[in-house]
Amino acid sequence: MALSFSPADDLSLALAAAADADLISMSRFRQADLDIDTKDDNTPVTDADRAVEDRIREIIRKSRPRDQILGEERGHSSGTESSREWVIDPIDGTAGFSRGLPIWATMIALTIDGIPQVGVVSAPALGQRWWAATGHGAWTKQGGQTRDLAVSKTTRLDQAVLSYNSLPGWIDAGYQDRILPLIQSVWRARAIGDFWSYMLVAEGHVDIAGEHDLQPYDIAALWPIVTEAGGQFSDVTGTQTLTSGSALATNGLLHDTVLEQLRATA
Repeated sequence: MALSFSPADDLSLALAAAADADLISMSRFRQADLDIDTKDDNTPVTDADRAVEDRIREIIRKSRPRDQILGEERGHSSGTESSREWVIDPIDGTAGFSRGLPIWATMIALTIDGIPQVGVVSAPALGQRWWAATGHGAWTKQGGQTRDLAVSKTTRLDQAVLSYNSLPGWIDAGYQDRILPLIQSVWRARAIGDFWSYMLVAEGHVDIAGEHDLQPYDIAALWPIVTEAGGQFSDVTGTQTLTSGSALATNGLLHDTVLEQLRATA
């Protein structure tokens, strides 16, 4: 007989795993003996990445032994519950972490039938954590204060703030003739990068965030936080998927307008 867990149960587990992850990552942050390797895709990985993922997997395996797990550093572990998969990015922003920059986070998500239902993003060097579960809203905690999240009400591109993360990423994906007009159409455009762009959408400070060259573990935890805050999440074609390699998050009110811009040809 299959075990049944509520979204609140799963969220509690993810938050507990994030708390342990924060202790590990912060113990290695800005340490002179941090071990840094380069993976086959020319991206860095540290001993902290591996230790954080191992601890999260241990916690999930103990409480949800039937669930599948996908992690950036350890790959895929099968389970008998084929519909439930935990998706882990132990340190999103490893390059910054390895240089002592504080903009990095542990991201933990649960997908059910391929759709993210629970998301936790924990950025201990920034002193902030964000989380959401389907039907339970989106929340953040900073400085001991917990508050719910809501996206902006911006309806016009010329009043919008855009975070495009990496311009070379858009160009390499063949979007140069579409992203540049979008950048020129908005009020402010910045390359904030990694998880933080999307959390700022959920908080209502940024209206549009998007990028290319992504894996499911780069996206899964962000999705429910943005959508439970009232926003919309898809890839840059408007498809709701974790596997296309791109992401677009908006306040919802601007989503169709942005998609129209990104579909336009020069």
